[in-house]
Amino acid sequence: MTRTRACLLLLLVLAVGAYPVWHVAHRAAAPAATAQTAEPPQTVSDIVVHPQPWQDRLKAYGQVRAVQGADLSAQVPGIVDEIDFQSGEDVKAGTVLLRLRLYDDPAKLQQLQAEVALYTTNLQRDQKQFEAQAVSHATLDLDTANLRSYQAQVAAQTQAMDEKIVRAPFSGRLGIRQVDLGQYLPPGTAVTTLQALDPIYVDFSVPQQQVGDIRPGRPVEVGVDTYPGRVFHAHVLALDSRIDAQSRMASVRASLDNRDHALLPGMFAVAHLDLGPPLEVLAVPQAAISFNPYGDFVYVLTPQPREPGRPPAFLATSRVVTLGATQGDRVVVTAGLHDGDTVVTAGQIKLRNGASVVIDNRVQPPDALSPNPPEE
Repeated sequence: MTRTRACLLLLLVLAVGAYPVWHVAHRAAAPAATAQTAEPPQTVSDIVVHPQPWQDRLKAYGQVRAVQGADLSAQVPGIVDEIDFQSGEDVKAGTVLLRLRLYDDPAKLQQLQAEVALYTTNLQRDQKQFEAQAVSHATLDLDTANLRSYQAQVAAQTQAMDEKIVRAPFSGRLGIRQVDLGQYLPPGTAVTTLQALDPIYVDFSVPQQQVGDIRPGRPVEVGVDTYPGRVFHAHVLALDSRIDAQSRMASVRASLDNRDHALLPGMFAVAHLDLGPPLEVLAVPQAAISFNPYGDFVYVLTPQPREPGRPPAFLATSRVVTLGATQGDRVVVTAGLHDGDTVVTAGQIKLRNGASVVIDNRVQPPDALSPNPPEE
């Protein structure tokens, strides 16, 4: 045997003898390496699902409208001679707001009134003469016709002068004055606006599927972004007699008291109507719902054996759910959950089916039925 072959044989014997020792050492070190590379638990927040009262509500958008509202203007052209109101003033029906210059209109009226007085006297005198058979019946007819003609001209002149006066057609609040003294006004030029503010209307639209739930007198809660958190209580006044062929929506009008004049015509409004009796449902925050191509799902937590010195751990399991109505930050789960299930509400984006988690509920997602945006 040569020296080289003897060295190779010795190395082979040493390798065969060292393998059992290496194998035992490798198996002993494997659990420690696995423990060091295991995925750490993820931190999430959760809620326990229990039945809760639920009132189906219809949310609709619309606007505030005055019971009566108009842009006031003069019917005839003229120069503004007198302004008798202040911007934003509350006035009664019939209040004089503005007068146009009359020029010689009063003199024309006096002339016509004089003609009326003359023909009245003539008619009375000729009537006595007719009784004495001094004048014919045709003379009486002529006097009567002339008197009526001038009486009609007096009425026409009085009406023409009255058209140069702008009055409040109903009681309400005036808007900003749009004209000045001495200004020439073409016919129909807006002088100001007048709005009747108490009571006041709210007009909104509902889908045709909900028309059967709308009845006159039904309560409506109205909110406007001008007064965050304030609820105005109204009632349904009328439902339109037709459905819009384009939008398949029906117009609804509600009425409410507005004694403090907080609501103004043109305000954007949100109306809420309760539909049907209250129910008991399982509802979760909308933030708890995850989505994938196969449907909606949530992560349900199952307690795991607690290790000494470590926080309680849970196993997260995805579960497909069927969703119902939404209201505010909550959504009804009609299938897939049971009373007492623990559902992940935040942190589920980090999870996979079978992941280990720990609970930290110091921060929870929004869960309000009637949320209000934060004030800046």
